Amino acid sequence: MRTRTFRPWPSFILFTLTLTLVCSGLVGCTTNAATGKSQFNMMSREDEIKLGEEAKPQLIDQYGGRIDDAYMQAYVTEVGMRMVPFIEGDYGELPWEFIVLDSDVINAFALPGGKVFITRGLLVELEDEAMLAGVLGHEIGHVTAEHADKQVSNQMIFSGILIGASVAAGFSDDDLVQVGVPLLVGVGGQGFLLKFGRGDELQADSLGMRYMSRAGYDPAAQRDVMVVLKEASGGGSGSAGSGGRPPEFLSTHPYPETRIDRINKALEKDYPPSVRASLARDRPAYQQNVIGRLPDEEQ
Repeated sequence: MRTRTFRPWPSFILFTLTLTLVCSGLVGCTTNAATGKSQFNMMSREDEIKLGEEAKPQLIDQYGGRIDDAYMQAYVTEVGMRMVPFIEGDYGELPWEFIVLDSDVINAFALPGGKVFITRGLLVELEDEAMLAGVLGHEIGHVTAEHADKQVSNQMIFSGILIGASVAAGFSDDDLVQVGVPLLVGVGGQGFLLKFGRGDELQADSLGMRYMSRAGYDPAAQRDVMVVLKEASGGGSGSAGSGGRPPEFLSTHPYPETRIDRINKALEKDYPPSVRASLARDRPAYQQNVIGRLPDEEQ
């Protein structure tokens, strides 16, 4: 008689079974107000806020702390908050924060619950207020599309932390924070949060253009952000990034050429010149409130 060796089911099968049970109505599958798509998310709004609050101080520390310029910080916050009234569903009720980090690393990212970060190194690369709105709008899009929430939920299942909808339903807030924060923060800021897939980045670009245009900013600035960052990485006529390394923003937000192409198509289809003619770029305000306040060697 032949003996069979038991082999555990692969993680992708466990994930599929769990997702099937969850989306059958027990817990977790909802229609996202920003994207209009059904998605799995085991976190409530309260969970998102708590997770973001717990991870925030660690990321601030890893990126050199907050910038020591209350005026510049207030300006960046004002630009970000101009878009908040135009986002969908109850996302506008999140405790939104827009935090400038005192780091020369070129990067921007967001945590669940409405925590958006941009580094001094990226601010230096921008040229006008609309470009700043493009970066912040993109990160707002990650929050409203719940990309980090989805990544944390999926990673917990793939790792075997959650198997079965009944377990997911009984997972406490404290358990979620204990497991979720390391996934978001990781080592040196290189957490699961910062590794969104190509589809998520394109979706965040689209949402960012939506929010910035609703707030009165020219969405063509979104493309200009990508062009500047591509050049800073050595992919264009501009200078290479610090030490010849690609900006961290590009290493975690891949395919700049693809994204530029998609943004161009969206501009042609949804934001023709006749629509954009009345939308702002506001270079003087940005130069005065950001570039003009930086040390001479950074300008």
